[in-house]
Amino acid sequence: MKKEPYAPDYVAALKFNEEGLIPAIAQDKISGKILMLAWMNRQAVIESVNSGYAVYWSRSRQTLWRKGEKSGHSQQIDGIYLDCDSDVLVLSVGQTGGIACHTGRRSCFFRKLSEGKWQEMESVLKDPAEIYKGE
Repeated sequence: MKKEPYAPDYVAALKFNEEGLIPAIAQDKISGKILMLAWMNRQAVIESVNSGYAVYWSRSRQTLWRKGEKSGHSQQIDGIYLDCDSDVLVLSVGQTGGIACHTGRRSCFFRKLSEGKWQEMESVLKDPAEIYKGE
């Protein structure tokens, strides 16, 4: 049996899924607006706690994703909350630059179902081509 690397007690309390991930909801610490949903593995949780900035697990790239490392739109953590089933985290964050979404919007949740159609409710604050120059 493979031995798990050391993890602090707070990590041991978390219920990760079959892939070793837990969903993490980023919420603006002032307005309460939901900014995004991402995934964290054990290492991302530990690094987030230690650094004070949100670190996620990129499922597409299979690597740690330090929010803002390319865009400059980092998330400083104000608090981390665990749900009653211990399988979802909420990160209360200060969002640098006011942009959390790779589309250049404040939130990844910018579409609302209205009369059977998805309506865009937030405008682009900054062109993604300007955010991710050289990629």
